Amino acid sequence: MLQNMSIVELILGIALIVLAVIIVCVTITQTKKQEGMTSAIGGTNNDSFYGKNAQNTKEKALERLTKILAFIFFAIVIVVNIIE
Repeated sequence: MLQNMSIVELILGIALIVLAVIIVCVTITQTKKQEGMTSAIGGTNNDSFYGKNAQNTKEKALERLTKILAFIFFAIVIVVNIIE
């Protein structure tokens, strides 16, 4: 039984390393959000075509993927701690 537990822990540990690398890569590929104070001070209008269709952009998909991967990472960490 101890061998099976260590194999499961090894597999989950490898999954955590792979997920961590993927999360870092996905986070690096995301663009920085330059809005905020600059547009507030400058009075820039953000009601452009891009702003209205922000749900369908590559950046939104990467943001969603990052959240999903982070949740999976967190769940695996909890499982590994319970198994130990």
